[in-house]
Amino acid sequence: MNYDDAVEIAPGIYWVGFYDKPANFHCNPYLIVDGDEAILIDPGSVPHFPIVGRKVISVIDPHKIKTLIVSHQDPDLAGALPVFEDLIANPELKVASFRRLTFLLSFYGIRSPYYFIEDHDWKLQLKSGREIRFVPTPYLHTAGAFATYDTLTKTLFSGDLFGAFSNEWDLFAKENYNQEMATFHAPYMPSQEIMRKVLGKIEKLDLELIAPQHGSIIKKEQIQPSIDYLKNLEVGAYLKLL
Repeated sequence: MNYDDAVEIAPGIYWVGFYDKPANFHCNPYLIVDGDEAILIDPGSVPHFPIVGRKVISVIDPHKIKTLIVSHQDPDLAGALPVFEDLIANPELKVASFRRLTFLLSFYGIRSPYYFIEDHDWKLQLKSGREIRFVPTPYLHTAGAFATYDTLTKTLFSGDLFGAFSNEWDLFAKENYNQEMATFHAPYMPSQEIMRKVLGKIEKLDLELIAPQHGSIIKKEQIQPSIDYLKNLEVGAYLKLL
């Protein structure tokens, strides 16, 4: 697979991330194209902008992006927001996020208006009628974190949940992905109780793909085994320091 180009992972959904060969930490921005409207999810960092921006432009005129979805405030996925605002240059552009997160997102210098997902019944409807739903994932790993569910392709953009560290990275998860998820989740997620509650809600969704911010994309046949594995994974590793 050619990771130098955008990769269509489902109809109209593109991975526009970066394969950083020396790293074991891979960031995954995603682009949803729906007719003449587009959404960019967790656009990435400033250092990765030249690569992500080029891939976005290869798929669609960036002026057609109407929404930037940001599922938490970390710089590895939100740092490039102001740069993308300049590239998109769309007066209708909005930043969809949870209100608690936007308090910190504002420190990046974002100029576009916010679309507070909790004020819109945790939904975003596109012009075509396509519905994007938002799933709260609080404290995984940040207080206002959430996942994004595309009802058309049944893809869950899961944020940090289902993320992984991986020395031998592939865009799609392989058989050893559970261990790679464990390496990421054990020190990064604070509470097994919270994680189990969130996973219980996620497994009720009709899912074809799980597309996390980090690590690899999980296909349908691996989804339930991955959920079951994480439900029983001990997390909060740094609590042992107390």
